[in-house]
Amino acid sequence: MDTRLDPRLALLNGWQRDFPLAEAPFARIADAHGLDEARVLQTYRDALADGSLSRIGGVFAAGAGGAALLCAMAVPAARLDAVAAVVSAHPGVNHNYEREHRFNLWFVLTGRDAAQVDAGVRVLESATGCAALRLPMRRAYRIDLGFDLGGAHAGTPAAQRDAHTRSAVAPADEPLAALAERGLPLVARPFDEWAAVLGRPRRAVLATLRGWLARGTLRRFGAVVRHHEFGFAANAMTVFDVPDHRVDSLGVRLARQAGVTLCYRRERAPGWPFNLYCMVHGRSRDVVHALLADAIGEAGLADCDLRVLFSRRRFKQQGARRFGAAPVESRGGA
Repeated sequence: MDTRLDPRLALLNGWQRDFPLAEAPFARIADAHGLDEARVLQTYRDALADGSLSRIGGVFAAGAGGAALLCAMAVPAARLDAVAAVVSAHPGVNHNYEREHRFNLWFVLTGRDAAQVDAGVRVLESATGCAALRLPMRRAYRIDLGFDLGGAHAGTPAAQRDAHTRSAVAPADEPLAALAERGLPLVARPFDEWAAVLGRPRRAVLATLRGWLARGTLRRFGAVVRHHEFGFAANAMTVFDVPDHRVDSLGVRLARQAGVTLCYRRERAPGWPFNLYCMVHGRSRDVVHALLADAIGEAGLADCDLRVLFSRRRFKQQGARRFGAAPVESRGGA
């Protein structure tokens, strides 16, 4: 797939990071592609409407603030659709997938703090009658570097700093963080709208966003695409049981391998001994299997017990809501 032949794909692929933090960002993008601003805006609006674009906004580092928890339920097959619908209806759930395992329903619940998230899990357990594995993250090695929409797989090898950050969002800036999670309004001067909502000068809004990027509070700011809509039909979460004294060194190595888009350490749980996780997305199962085999060998994980959990169905996928509801409904999408 050659993005040079498809301006729509180029606009989505090329601006997943390094989005212009400027008064008129879409005009700058238009200049870079030899297009007019109106066409660029309409392209993004169309992509938002058809679901290939989730939003243009921020992807925060794991330690930026708020709380998130990965959970898994073992749901009887006859009840899976009904239970998944209950889970997806919870406003704190941003990802909800069926995966190939006895623990077949996997979801992420986010909120302002750990107490709110834990309360949400308890509500879902009560509503569904299904107990949930709670798998809190302990260290992130690689998180959301975006997708190469023209490739056979989503990720490329990359050295990067630890995906955690100690530079959290200040309480006074949480309303801006909520807007960044929700998505930029698709208008010519979107940061002016955010400034008006927040009662702050546009230059202060942009300075805060740039500071977050420089300090690693934001992993990136740009187009957040949905991989299924671009042909990445196969994705697998692979989990490893790694001795605790080796998990950090092996996790760092795994995060650098081709095709790995997410890599992190999580707590074990009763009946679930795995503590190292990675995600690989590809256009076919064969591509994913090949990438995993190479990554496991290169990272030195071949002697570890592991499970490969391919996704079967995507019930829900939207941006996290770790900083609460935005002050107003933004037009940027989920």
